[in-house]
Amino acid sequence: MLEIHFPISGLDIPIWLPPLVSFVISYFTSMSGVSGAFLLLPFQMSVLGFTSPAVSPTNLVYNIVAIPSGVYRYFREGRMLMPLTLIIIAGTLPGVIAGGFLRLEFLPDPKPFKVFAGLVLLYVGIRMFFDIAKNLKKENPSTSNSTTNNLQWSAKTISLSWNHYDFEFQGTVYKCRTEGIFILSLIVGLVGGIYGIGGGAIIAPFLVAFYRLPVYTIAGATLMGTFITSILGVIFYQLVAPFYETSAMIVSPDWALGVLFGIGGMLGVYLGAKTQKYVSAKWLKLILGLTLLFVALSYIIGYFI
Repeated sequence: MLEIHFPISGLDIPIWLPPLVSFVISYFTSMSGVSGAFLLLPFQMSVLGFTSPAVSPTNLVYNIVAIPSGVYRYFREGRMLMPLTLIIIAGTLPGVIAGGFLRLEFLPDPKPFKVFAGLVLLYVGIRMFFDIAKNLKKENPSTSNSTTNNLQWSAKTISLSWNHYDFEFQGTVYKCRTEGIFILSLIVGLVGGIYGIGGGAIIAPFLVAFYRLPVYTIAGATLMGTFITSILGVIFYQLVAPFYETSAMIVSPDWALGVLFGIGGMLGVYLGAKTQKYVSAKWLKLILGLTLLFVALSYIIGYFI
């Protein structure tokens, strides 16, 4: 068993463990437009014992390495809605900077940070679980994969303005308010900057549950938004790291660990994006919601024990 030492995180773990874990997580989560970073963070904190503030930017390094393969796949299949992507990025970028400051100034201790992370995961999990459970009965059991595979999978932008963004997918026109998505992205960026996930795990369920957008069209946009904001997040943490050296607080990312997680995630995200259209998004989100609820409750209950 080949172990490697990571000086920033202080971990001594087998070299194969990070890519294996990230591959399994990212394969399933990427189908819903989520990189899987929101599950990697509790794994690093609770299983590996990486609890310093550096765990947040390390998680963002994972996003930077893992996400491009999936984004490429969505581009190739014509399922990358660039206007939606740009709206998400415009909102999340300022939010992630503010979230980074809040993380370092008010949530440096791992125990209250776990509670914060648990509350975020709890809300997302409940939202996903009830929304999918409510709509499972609407799924047509007679719909086969062979029929689904014959559908047109590319999405086409119809109009874009300061107020509305409309696009067409599989013969249906979807309408959403531009400012609404921007404000949502701003809030998500704030939470994502604190949590170290980039925000895709939060904004994807919102776009599906509240805006009723098909998961097959928003996955590429949320992954791209997560990728861009993750880059900014890592730069932010790296730049402010020298200002926290006197307090003995480790702020800069563990690049080696983040890249190892990213290598496994790169393959998982690509395969997830490739096979997404063959899998029912409702069942995937139901399983994901149950996982979120379990992790969230363990974090929150653990604070009081």
